Amino acid sequence: MAKRAAPEVNAGSMADIAFLLLIFFLVTTTIEKDKGLLRSLPPIDDSEVEPPIIKQKNLFTVLINRNNQLLVEDEQMELKDLRKAAIEFLDNGGGTNPAGERCDYCKGSRDETSSDHPEKAIISMKHDRETSYEKYIDVQNELVAAYNFLREREAKRLFGNLKEYQGVEKVYQTMLEEKEKNQFSKDTILNARIEDIKKLFPMKLSEAEPDKS
Repeated sequence: MAKRAAPEVNAGSMADIAFLLLIFFLVTTTIEKDKGLLRSLPPIDDSEVEPPIIKQKNLFTVLINRNNQLLVEDEQMELKDLRKAAIEFLDNGGGTNPAGERCDYCKGSRDETSSDHPEKAIISMKHDRETSYEKYIDVQNELVAAYNFLREREAKRLFGNLKEYQGVEKVYQTMLEEKEKNQFSKDTILNARIEDIKKLFPMKLSEAEPDKS
């Protein structure tokens, strides 16, 4: 009895199928954007003007040691309490700004031993070379969140009653999202409002060089 020939598999269309699958995955796959910390370096100052003297009470020191322990004003603190402590420091309003004006929008305790004015308040962050990246980012997020909380509060106070922002829970965040969405359009009113809010609580977050091992 003659042997039957095994049927051949037609592989002529396999390349087309693979090509179609490749196109499908390229079209449907979403590429995650890289996320990072947005920081602007100060411009180079070639002038010989001496830097202003900063009072110790206007300086809020945050240190992360090599064991990932958080030290705020030389006292150990839990990460969950950092945002509140930073807000109290920035919002203290215990003195005047460089122009000699008191902070009439500050709602802090006006403690004479704490910051005089948001324009003078500086948060100084320092970490060790052995500090974990996760801890570093967590502390950065809490400090930035303190500024955003105060800016959000002022945005509601200044612009929360406007028709375009009625019913919006987060006015400042909405303004930033609107600016990012229309980044190529020149909305002078929106940009001016955002800058006005930033001036009330300017982000003066400095980062000291880590100690060498």
